[in-house]
Amino acid sequence: MKTGVSSYSFKDYLRGEVSIYDVIKKAKEIGYEEIEFVDFNRNLPENESIMEHAAKVRELCKETGIAISAYTCGADFINGSGGDPAEEARRVKGLVDITAVLGAKKMRHDATYGGKNCKLTYIQAVDKIAPYIRDVTEYAESKGVKTMTENHGHFIQDSYRVEYLISKVDHPNYGVLIDIGNFICVDECPLQAVSRLAPLAFHVHAKDFKYKKSNGAAPPEGWGRSRGGNALCGTIVGQGDMPVVQCLQLIKRAGYEGSLGLEFEGREENIRGLVEGYSFLKKTLCEILSSEE
Repeated sequence: MKTGVSSYSFKDYLRGEVSIYDVIKKAKEIGYEEIEFVDFNRNLPENESIMEHAAKVRELCKETGIAISAYTCGADFINGSGGDPAEEARRVKGLVDITAVLGAKKMRHDATYGGKNCKLTYIQAVDKIAPYIRDVTEYAESKGVKTMTENHGHFIQDSYRVEYLISKVDHPNYGVLIDIGNFICVDECPLQAVSRLAPLAFHVHAKDFKYKKSNGAAPPEGWGRSRGGNALCGTIVGQGDMPVVQCLQLIKRAGYEGSLGLEFEGREENIRGLVEGYSFLKKTLCEILSSEE
């Protein structure tokens, strides 16, 4: 299992006089073997088309000696593209084209965030959008790209909801990106959730949170709320309350041999979080592998 990192994890670092090209070099310097990229439109250099940028990033990664694991982008097949799921599917196919130029073999896109104006249950929503997501993954397969949806965004975040989505799309080119930390955002036990979804994993994010039962009280300053109102705050992987080691053991036992991408969204200094998170993951993976020998 190779240790990678998401460019999203460098968000504070990127606020300085730093470009995505600097991020690539910094990731390699820390020791990461792979990097995944988040929607290039967020930091697209002036006078550079998104396809030109994707090709340039691909070449720099090759020169730097770091592999590209995935391209991550947003989507909403209920609310996106003016509420037209067919048009949203066409838009997401364009993101598949970017992924192919980038040279990534996997692309993560959302399914739907639901939202206040969505009156559908998650079952009704999934039944409506599954054919369009299948259309996207069939197109992606022709480009040599696997597509996946992450447990993310509250509406389709619980493991049983994600599992239902995967079963309705029902295509071997479509799977799940398991984010170990994200389950706590809907107050679900990560161990139970990972056990359910591990056989469907195409990619894995290692993320950690500090988590406190709130009992109706407001969360501490700088903390967010889970869907159930409990307090949570991102932190360095291995230093929070998520059972990261056990989750990785479960994923490995399920036969997963793909990439492991660190996602850091804590309040600690950005590069420190990435260095300490990397050290923790490398040590953990070595211990897991040695225990199987």
